[in-house]
Amino acid sequence: MSTLANVMRPKWLTMLARVRQERARGGRGKMLVLGFVGLAFWLAVFGVLYRVLSYFRGVEEIGPLLAGKLLGLTMLSFLAILLLSNIITALSSYFLAKDLDLLVSSPVDWLHIYLAKLGETMLHSSWMVALMAVPILTAYGVIYDGGWLFAPYAIVVLAPTLIIPATIGSAITLILVNVFPARRTRDLLSVITIAAAGILVLLFRIIRPEQLARPEGFRNLLDFITVLRTPTSPLLPSEWATNGIMGYLVGPFDGLSLIMLWTTCAAFLVLGAALHYRLYPAGFTKAQEGADRFVRGWIWRVLLTPVARLLSVTKRELIIKDIKLFFRDTTQWSQLILLAVLVVIYLFNIKALPLFSGERVPFFFVTLISFLNLGLAGFVLASIAARFIFPAISLEGRQMWLLRSSPLDLRALMWAKYWMGTIPLLILALLITVLTNVLLKTTMFMMVVSVGTIIVLTLAIGAMALGFGALYPQFETENAAQIPTSFGGLVFMMTTIALLALVIVIEAIPVYGYLQATFSGQPVEINAVMIGAFALVLLICALATAIPLWVGLRRMEAFEF
Repeated sequence: MSTLANVMRPKWLTMLARVRQERARGGRGKMLVLGFVGLAFWLAVFGVLYRVLSYFRGVEEIGPLLAGKLLGLTMLSFLAILLLSNIITALSSYFLAKDLDLLVSSPVDWLHIYLAKLGETMLHSSWMVALMAVPILTAYGVIYDGGWLFAPYAIVVLAPTLIIPATIGSAITLILVNVFPARRTRDLLSVITIAAAGILVLLFRIIRPEQLARPEGFRNLLDFITVLRTPTSPLLPSEWATNGIMGYLVGPFDGLSLIMLWTTCAAFLVLGAALHYRLYPAGFTKAQEGADRFVRGWIWRVLLTPVARLLSVTKRELIIKDIKLFFRDTTQWSQLILLAVLVVIYLFNIKALPLFSGERVPFFFVTLISFLNLGLAGFVLASIAARFIFPAISLEGRQMWLLRSSPLDLRALMWAKYWMGTIPLLILALLITVLTNVLLKTTMFMMVVSVGTIIVLTLAIGAMALGFGALYPQFETENAAQIPTSFGGLVFMMTTIALLALVIVIEAIPVYGYLQATFSGQPVEINAVMIGAFALVLLICALATAIPLWVGLRRMEAFEF
């Protein structure tokens, strides 16, 4: 154990050094903001689940079954996320980490290396799920009177649920690396993982678990109870964890599930260690091969030059460079698969709203939903901008010193990155807005308001993402996916949500006037209040577009390397 602690000690010291460095730079404010936002998120999840479970507990016989089914679906989702995340993380931990050359060549036992890297993989892949489980399990413990012993018992149940996906993911990655080169495996795993996550989310939405809250959709009560009593996934650790937790809370206590969890965890640890002993030396040797890149620049030039002919030479070359770099990185372009799946699910949710089935829903509610859909669409666009536009400056990395010291006009770089990210975002925004309005069967007035608002909002969101990305750059990061989750990404999302709320509140005035005139059978009057509200929205979005771009440009001019 002392040897294992020595192997893991450098990672721990590195983390402490980063914390001290952030504190020396005045990072206490960032930590307070992150802590406040995290606490608010915890309270929001706890509050929503508390209301739901309180309702379930008030329903005799069926209530505990509904609560158990909800927990089972949650644990199953956690298991799928953990497995996919561990497969990707294990590749970096076991084969591409910078400390492996020293560890493998040192007189350290292979089992200690395996356990240390397994712990590192599990920590990086599971921390978000573990934090998400805290308010969920707390709500269950409070509603069903779990008592003080429920917290340590939940840890005992949750620990093997985190270890099992880590061992399976590490084993899958080890086998793939022995079949493919490690660099090629990373590209392959990125595509497979994103595609699998997209398919999983799509299938989960098609199943429509919300039907469990609508017993009238079943033929009789017996069918409904039969569905609730049927295990979600009886052969998976998620079901064992669910049975263990619900057995502790509502009874009867299920000790068999706890035994199955820990024995399965021990078995997978032994099998994973044996596989590591046999395959890791050959896999690590193959991982030292160089990356094989196959990107022909002239193809992109032929495709994009006619489109960008109206731009200056500098902007055109910068756009072509960024597009080629985007498609060279599999971890970047493969997320377009998940984005497409999320858009389909978004449209499917709008289509699934019971607005035009059975009893006719009043015109007021249809218009209200189509209006509030603007805010939801804006939040989706902000999330996409945080992933693809916000990291644009940081991805320049160490090459930014060359751009900064060259005679290149930084305004050309800023505008090239802005239009490259904003134009695809604008196309997606128009697609979502028009299709959702068609599905909701909105009037021409709401169609015009929605399209006009989403255009100016998208231009502002793109500018804010790029401006905040330049204001809070991370040039030393090795993973683009970590940039949106930084402090700057959090500030961008909070500011964007404030902008969306402000626009919705201002436009609620003319929309309410339109609803009032339509309800009373009078023609819609375009008065000074309506014109003033829309003009104010246009002014706010114009300022939200210009100011971040100007601040971001000044920040880029002040970069020092």
